[in-house]
Amino acid sequence: QVQLVESGGGLVQAGGSLRLSCAASRNILSIETMAWYRQAPGNQRELVASKPFTGTTKYSDSVKGRFTISRDNAKNTVDLQMDGLNSEDTAVYYCNAYGLHSRDDYYTGPYWGQGTQVTVSS
Repeated sequence: QVQLVESGGGLVQAGGSLRLSCAASRNILSIETMAWYRQAPGNQRELVASKPFTGTTKYSDSVKGRFTISRDNAKNTVDLQMDGLNSEDTAVYYCNAYGLHSRDDYYTGPYWGQGTQVTVSS
């Protein structure tokens, strides 16, 4: 079974910061790409940032310079540091992963976390 669990969401004032975390289930040994998406009310789900095991990190233009994605490949966790939050960042944030390896299986994915709510008050 593959599980991704997010934490760190909450309510913050404009200009504030939050740090989101996501951890894969313990049976997963490695993950090729981990990413964060978000979905605001009435909008489609959109990519916020992605980070492959090796290679180029990608950010949405709307968060460049404010958000930072990082991962610990040994622990199979991914974080999203969000600074300078504004009302446009209000959304449910989802952890995403594909290319997951367990001891006996390979999971193409994508796999999704349950989502964590981020609300920015103005």
